Amino acid sequence: MKKVLLSLGLVAGIAATANAQARIGLKAGGSLTNMSGSDVSSTSSKFGFHGGLVANLAFGDALSLQPEVLFSMKGYQDPDNSKNKVNLNYIDVPVMLQYNADGLFFEAGPQLGFLASAKVTDGTNDMDIKEAFKSVDFGYAVGLGYKLETGPMLGLRYNGGITSAFKDVAGKTVNARNSAFQLYVGYMFGGK
Repeated sequence: MKKVLLSLGLVAGIAATANAQARIGLKAGGSLTNMSGSDVSSTSSKFGFHGGLVANLAFGDALSLQPEVLFSMKGYQDPDNSKNKVNLNYIDVPVMLQYNADGLFFEAGPQLGFLASAKVTDGTNDMDIKEAFKSVDFGYAVGLGYKLETGPMLGLRYNGGITSAFKDVAGKTVNARNSAFQLYVGYMFGGK
């Protein structure tokens, strides 16, 4: 909880002190998540949700910086039995550099993910497996979207892990990184 409050304070502080036009907003949407890497053998994508707070700091008409604090459901499922799933919940903090062109935007930036919970389920029983995962996930995000000056926005983003989501096993690094496609809608307050 301290990390969430610290992240929210960071977003608010950046928005309040930056020499830029700042807008605050909300976004939410669906995610299609999985794992990628050489140690990932047989997994299927699973659907999840993400949503949270956004601050957009415009530096002129074309560039803006957009830090976010998001709750993100990630993980994967067994391709042979969709009831068997690994559910990973993160507090993600991406910091996106956006290039804006008449409402259309392209974005890219780093992302830190703080693991909130990790469970495996067979559809009936859940088991906590948080000890198998790293508490911080370092990754990147790239995307595009469209936003109106009045506030509404729509976007598509890909998040990829740079570091393994798993802790080392017997001194060996497990090459399995989070991977997520996200489609979202949002609203920026303070529009024209």
